[in-house]
Amino acid sequence: MADEQVAAGTLPDGVPEHTLGWGVLAWCSKYLRQPDGPNAGDRWKFSPSQVRFVLWFYAVDDRGRWLFHRGALRLPKGAGKSPFLAALCWAEFCGPVRFAGWDEQGRPIGAPEPMPWVQIAAVSKEQCKNTMIMVAAMAPKGSRLVAEYGIDLGKEVIYKPGGGRLEIITSSAHSAEGNRPSFVVGDEVQWWLASTGGHDLADTIRRNLGKRNGRLVETCNSFVPGADSIAERTWKAFVAQREGRTRGHGGILYDAAEAPGDTDLADEASLRAGLRAAYRDAAGGPDGPGWVDLDRVIAEIYDPATPPDLSRRFYLNQIIANADSWLAPHEWDGLADPTDQVDDGEPIALFFDGSKSRDASALIGVRISDGFTFAVGVWEPDPAHNTLSTINVGEVDAAVERAFDRWQVVAFFSDVREWESYAYDTWPERYRDQLLVWAVPGGHNSQPIAWDMRAHVAEFTLACEAAHAEIVDRKFTHDGSSALSRHVYNARRRPNRWGISIGKSSPDSPDKIDAAVCLVGARLVRRRVLASPEWTKRTQTKQARRGPGRVRGFG
Repeated sequence: MADEQVAAGTLPDGVPEHTLGWGVLAWCSKYLRQPDGPNAGDRWKFSPSQVRFVLWFYAVDDRGRWLFHRGALRLPKGAGKSPFLAALCWAEFCGPVRFAGWDEQGRPIGAPEPMPWVQIAAVSKEQCKNTMIMVAAMAPKGSRLVAEYGIDLGKEVIYKPGGGRLEIITSSAHSAEGNRPSFVVGDEVQWWLASTGGHDLADTIRRNLGKRNGRLVETCNSFVPGADSIAERTWKAFVAQREGRTRGHGGILYDAAEAPGDTDLADEASLRAGLRAAYRDAAGGPDGPGWVDLDRVIAEIYDPATPPDLSRRFYLNQIIANADSWLAPHEWDGLADPTDQVDDGEPIALFFDGSKSRDASALIGVRISDGFTFAVGVWEPDPAHNTLSTINVGEVDAAVERAFDRWQVVAFFSDVREWESYAYDTWPERYRDQLLVWAVPGGHNSQPIAWDMRAHVAEFTLACEAAHAEIVDRKFTHDGSSALSRHVYNARRRPNRWGISIGKSSPDSPDKIDAAVCLVGARLVRRRVLASPEWTKRTQTKQARRGPGRVRGFG
């Protein structure tokens, strides 16, 4: 089956073995105050999901090194990103946030950063102010924190004896060059675009943080795919990390709460449930009341002036479709059923599209009985897209062999480009006698497996339209494979003389769609199987042997 399935923003399970987070939580509770709301002025309290983020963000390995060098929070509008990050700013400014050894019980000891340089960064000063206002409200003049630590409060810069500073910076990246920050909050990074100076600012911040092993937390609402914001880049980097396509120590801690893909805006019960999933603690629950009025949010969504795509983006926290996307992400996500498994011996159909460099290779399966779709394997070169990384041909061939050993493969189509020897010779020699339906069944050039897509443009285009209709009409489910889902998100509508096909956003785009091509192909193969006389005859024979009633796999 597919490799690890990635749900958007899932934090690691449980709590880390070693973390400075417990000390950070205790310090914040002791020194900080609620900045606003009905409990303004009370002792600061993290929500359960915030506690989990803190514990993992400050997790260390058995050598005291950070497990994560940067974090990201993608939450809906009003979910409490600003006060949460303001609390982390104060912790990084004064709290026990640096590894200082182990105690007698083998627990990590936290100590303050000797010379903290904390920055709140955004592409405009107005964005920075949202978090800075919370910083000031959590420790106002006369508070215990200000008194004990000798804090000098300013509107845009806060000083600490010994040289520490907490400040806001904007997208004038040249002015930030050469800084040595210990911690940076990248605020509202969905607006960090090349045109706003966000790319240069992000590059400068990361170079600066590398000088002293500093760390970064980014915050954002859902981003617009294709805009190439820093929020989108971070999401892609996180997905590559979770799929095992990155190298090196340390990574990204990503937390995003979003409504399920099948949330129906027109159904208030479905919408309310989706909002509860997206807002989590902010919507209230067993641990106490929340701070977001869902009735008010629903009223905003149902306001005729609010477009549905903005409702999904800002309130449901879903990644909305690009203007020319083949599918909206929520349409595909709503069909995911990672709990389903294809039993050994089940009749299935396979489709393979391969490349040996640059592009990806994918092998996608479909269960004949009900159309359940799953990734047998997706192989990709280096995600940087600027190396000579190639696909391991032996791994692909081994995956095909395992599929034939495990399941009853009744049809297997393969594109031929760059894989001619396998599609025309190697695989047919092994499997032709097992296949019920051939890729090219008749004529002087019949082929058991080889299905040259260059010669079937019209048929593939119609298959794209059929697969799109099946997805929108919720005619099947899939395994939730991260790689397959990512390729589906990347697919763009490409009209031609026969209808709407799919393609990449540009010929040289590093965003792969090969698994989406195989999805369309595998569903085409299944339809060919179901319509074939051979399948009808086989089904009737099986049913006659087993007696009346539907037989799974042959219905």
